[in-house]
Amino acid sequence: MQLSEIGGPAAWRGDQLAARGFWPRHLGAAEISALDAALAAAKAANLSPPHLRAAGFPAGALAPLLAEVAEELEHGAGVVRLSGLPVERYNPAELKTVFWGFCAQLGTPLHQNTRGEVLGEVKDETGQGVAITGGGPGPVPSARMRSRSTGPLRWHTDKCDVLALLCASNGISGGISKVVSTVAIQDEIRRRRPDLLQVLYHDVWRMRPKDEEGGGNPDSVFRMPVFARGPDGSFTSQYSRTYVEMAHEQPGIPPIRPEQIAALDLLAEVAEELRAEAPFTPGDMQFLNQHVSYHGRTAYADDAATGAQRVLLRVWLSTPNSRPLPAGHVVQWGAVEAGALRGGAIRARSGFA
Repeated sequence: MQLSEIGGPAAWRGDQLAARGFWPRHLGAAEISALDAALAAAKAANLSPPHLRAAGFPAGALAPLLAEVAEELEHGAGVVRLSGLPVERYNPAELKTVFWGFCAQLGTPLHQNTRGEVLGEVKDETGQGVAITGGGPGPVPSARMRSRSTGPLRWHTDKCDVLALLCASNGISGGISKVVSTVAIQDEIRRRRPDLLQVLYHDVWRMRPKDEEGGGNPDSVFRMPVFARGPDGSFTSQYSRTYVEMAHEQPGIPPIRPEQIAALDLLAEVAEELRAEAPFTPGDMQFLNQHVSYHGRTAYADDAATGAQRVLLRVWLSTPNSRPLPAGHVVQWGAVEAGALRGGAIRARSGFA
C-alpha cells in the first residue's frame, strides 16, 4: 500500500491554526442579536431541545456565519471556535436552547447513548473531584467515565461527523482543550515511519462500551483501521485508545501486536507535538470535524468552596455535507454515504427520535 501525503487546509499544525481566522472567531453584535431573536422565536412557539429543529430557530443574520462554519469544518481546517456568546444573559434552559438551535442549523443532533442523551453535560459526576485515568488494576474505565471526572482525556474522536461543545461555566483551574489535525499526524508519521503508517491503515480491534451503547450488541467488538480513505480519496480517522484497550480485555481477542503498540504510541507522540491548545472560557463554542481532528484535555479542578464548576454542553451532529466513508466503516457508523444520517449511539441509526 503506497500512502501519499495529504496536505491541504486540514493539515495544519498548532502554531498555524490561529491564522485560519476561526480559532477563535468572535461573535459580532449582529450575530448575538440574531441568536436572541431566534431564541425568542423558539420560546414563542414553545420549542426547546430535543424537539427544536432548524426551522424553529430561524437563522436570520446568522446565515453567513453558519455557511462559513459548515465550509470550514468540512473543507477547511476542520476545527472552529466561536467566542463571545454572553452566557450570563441566559438562564440554563435558554442557554441550552441557543446552543441546540445553532447546532441544529449545522446538522442533525444524535443520541449519545442508549438512554437517549442528546444534549450532554460534560462535568465532574464523581462528586469528589476524582480523576479517573485508568492504568490501575481492574477493567479499563470507559471514555464516558473518564470524561465525567476531573481527569485528563487522551486523544480521541466522538462518534459523529461534528462534535459541538459550549463552555457554560469553568472551574477554578485546568481543563485546557487540546485539538490536533489527524491529517497532519498522518503526513508526519509518513515522513518519520512509513512502516508504522501502514499499520495504522490496517484493522485494529476496538470495542463499544456498555455504558454508552448498552449490552447485547453482537458487533460490540469489531475491527476497523485507525486511518482510512473514502471512495473519493477523502481521509477519515475514528479512534480512541481506550476502546482499543477495552477490546483486548475481551475473551477470544488476541493480544495487541508490538507493531500496533508502536504505531499508537507514535500517533500520541506526534499529536502532542502538533497540537493546538486553549483554555475554555464561558461562552466559547467549539466545533470539531471528527474525521480530521482529535481532541483531548488536561485535568482540571472545580472550586468546592465557591461552587465554581466546569460544565460543557455537548451535541453530536450528523452533517448534510459530510464526506463518504469506506464501506467497511458501516459497522461503526451505520451508514457511509456522503451526507447520510449516521453515527451516534446505535438507536440513532434509525433516525433521530
